[in-house]
Amino acid sequence: MGKLRRWLCFVLMVSLLLQPSMNMPFASASTTKLDATDVDEFLKTVIGEQMDEFNIPNLTVSVVYGGEVIFAQGYGYADLENNKTVDPEKTLFRIGSTSKLFTWTAVMQLVEQGKLDLDTDINEYLDFEIPNTLEYMRENPQTEPITIRHLMSHTPGFEDYMTDVFSLSEDSLIPLSQYVREQRPVKVFAPGEVTAYSNYGTNLAGYIVEVVSGVPFAQYIEENIYKPLGMKNSTFRQPLPSELADQMSIPYRYVNGEFREAKFEFFSEPAGSMSSSALDMTKFMLAYLQRGHYKGESILKEETIQRMFSEHSQHPLLKGIAHGFMTESYNGRDIFQHAGGTMLYNTFLFLVPEEEVGFFISHSGGDYSVNGSIFEDFMDRYFPSDEVAAPAPEPTENMEQRSQQFAGEYYQNRRSFTTVDAFLSLMIGVIRVTVDDEGYLLVNHLGVTNRFVEVEPGVYYNLSEERSNDYWGDFSTIAFGTDSHGRTMLMADGPMSYSKAAWYESSGLTFLLLISSLLFIIGSLLYWGIKTLVVTIRGKKVLEVRKGSRWAKRVAVLLGLLTFTFLVNFLGNGQPDPVYGLPKSAFTTPSALSAFLDIIVSYGIVLVTLTVVVFSVVSWFKGYWKLAGRIHYTVFAMFSAVLSWIFYFWNVI
Repeated sequence: MGKLRRWLCFVLMVSLLLQPSMNMPFASASTTKLDATDVDEFLKTVIGEQMDEFNIPNLTVSVVYGGEVIFAQGYGYADLENNKTVDPEKTLFRIGSTSKLFTWTAVMQLVEQGKLDLDTDINEYLDFEIPNTLEYMRENPQTEPITIRHLMSHTPGFEDYMTDVFSLSEDSLIPLSQYVREQRPVKVFAPGEVTAYSNYGTNLAGYIVEVVSGVPFAQYIEENIYKPLGMKNSTFRQPLPSELADQMSIPYRYVNGEFREAKFEFFSEPAGSMSSSALDMTKFMLAYLQRGHYKGESILKEETIQRMFSEHSQHPLLKGIAHGFMTESYNGRDIFQHAGGTMLYNTFLFLVPEEEVGFFISHSGGDYSVNGSIFEDFMDRYFPSDEVAAPAPEPTENMEQRSQQFAGEYYQNRRSFTTVDAFLSLMIGVIRVTVDDEGYLLVNHLGVTNRFVEVEPGVYYNLSEERSNDYWGDFSTIAFGTDSHGRTMLMADGPMSYSKAAWYESSGLTFLLLISSLLFIIGSLLYWGIKTLVVTIRGKKVLEVRKGSRWAKRVAVLLGLLTFTFLVNFLGNGQPDPVYGLPKSAFTTPSALSAFLDIIVSYGIVLVTLTVVVFSVVSWFKGYWKLAGRIHYTVFAMFSAVLSWIFYFWNVI
C-alpha cells in the first residue's frame, strides 16, 4: 500500500520482431546545404522561445552534417549560483535512456567478434538462469527462450516496474550482477510476442556484455567506445569520477517563481546512467553516420551499422525498433532516434542517415516534448516535406461490423502485473476506444481523441490533419492483434503495445467502487461518531438488542478508522514533490516505522473486513438492531468486502 499511495497521484512518466524491412542509404540525395551561421541564428530563436515558455534553466544541443560538427551550443546556466554558463564541450547532462544506444553498440561489437549471437538463448551467456516458462497465469507453460534480439526489440516478455526507478542516495546502488538476480521481473508474456519497453531487459544485456567481456560494464564502454571516439567528457559511472564531477550541470525546476536546485539522480547503469556533453555526443553520431568510423577509428563495421538500421516492427505497417534505435518518419525521411528521461533531465538523439544529419539535445527542468518540438522545427526549416498530402483513405467494406470488437479500454503492456505497481495501469498510458455510428474508431490517447478509419482488417489510420505525438511516435496508424493471454492487443509505433482490459478491471469501474467504498465506510464512521456524541451530550442510554451487537459495532468502527488512516496517508504522502515531480517516498527509502504501518493498515483492513462480514450475517439471525440498522451494517460489510477485493486484485496487499 505504501507504493500505491506514493504513486497514485503521479501521472507521467518516466521508455521488432518480424523481418528486417530496410537498408538505409548513407549518402544524401538532398541538395540542402546547412549553413552553420543560419542554424545558429535559427536555433537560438527557437530554443529561446521554448526555454522561456517552459522555464528551462539549462540546455545543450549539437548538430552534425555531412561528416562535420556544424553546430554545438549551450544555453542557460550549468550553475545558477555561480553564473557558470553551459559549455557544449565540457558541461555534462544526464541522458537517461539515450544511454541504451551505447549498451546496444557494445552488444553488437561482441556480435561482430563472434562472442554473442542475437538468436541464442541468453542463458548460454549468463551465470544464472532465467526460466523458459511463462510465470504469470496459464500455469507456467514452457516458452521459447529469451534471446538478445528480444532484448534489443523490447520483446523479452518481462513486466516492468515504475516505482523505485530513481534514487538520490548512492547507498541505493547495488552491483549489476546483484541487480539482475535480485530484481528480475516476472515473465508475463512469451518472448517475441508482445512489445513492451523494458529497462530490465537492457540491464540484462549490459550484464551479458560484462560477463562475456570479462570487465565491468562501465569500463567496457570506456575502453571500446569512449576511447576510440575520443569521448573524454562522458561516463556511465555513478557518482561521477572526480575529474568530471565539476563539469556536471546542476538540474533545476522552476517552482513558485524561482529555480530550485535538485540533486544527482542514481539509477540502473546500462539502461540509463550515462552523463555526457553535446560535443561528445557528436562523435557518437558521426560514427553511426559514417559507417562505424570516426577520424580513423572504428567502433562497428559498416555491415553492422546497416544491420543496426534494419527495422523490426510489431506490424508491417507500423514503425518499430531498429536494433535498439526507435524509428519514425518525418517530412518523408526515416529517423532513427532514442529519447531519455530522468526526474529532471530530458534528452533526445536523432539520426537522419539519408541526409547525413545527427541532432542531439538535452536539458533539465522542462518537458520531454520540448526536444521533439525543437527538432521538428529544425527539420521543417532545413528538410521540409516535398510530399503531396494523400487524400484520406476510404473506409473498408463492413468496417462498422469489425470495429465493434475493438471498443474498450486498453492498458499499456509496459507495466506491472504482479505488484502494487499494477494499480498505475489505471492512470498511465490508458487508451480508450469507442466506435461512432459509421464504424470509425474514436481513440482517446494522452487526453486527445482522434478518429481512425480502417484501411485493412485490423489496421486503422488516424484522420487527424495534425501530427498527433506521443512519446514513441506520431500515432498515425494503429493495428490490432492478440497478446500471449488471448486478449485483444492494440499496437502503435515504437516499443509499446496495449492490451484490452476485462470489464471488471476497467478504470471506471475500479475507481467507482473504490471511491464509493471509501465514502460509505468513512461516512458510516462519522455517522456513528456523531450519533454517539449526540447521545452522550443528551445523557441518554443506548440499549443494545443483543450483547454481540456491541462487538459488531466496535469491529466496524475499527475498520472505519483503518480506512480513514489509509485515506489520510494516501492524500498526505501521495503529493508529488514540486522539484522531482514524484512523491518523496518514490525516490527515498521509507522509514521502518512507515513500512510497518503500511503493512498493519493494509492487512488490517482485509482481516477486519472478514470479521465485519461474519457479524453482518449473524446480525440477521440474532436480530441485532432494528431493520434499518441491519441493512446499514450489511451494506457497510459489502463495501468493505469490495475495498478488500480491490486491494487484493491490484496487489495492494
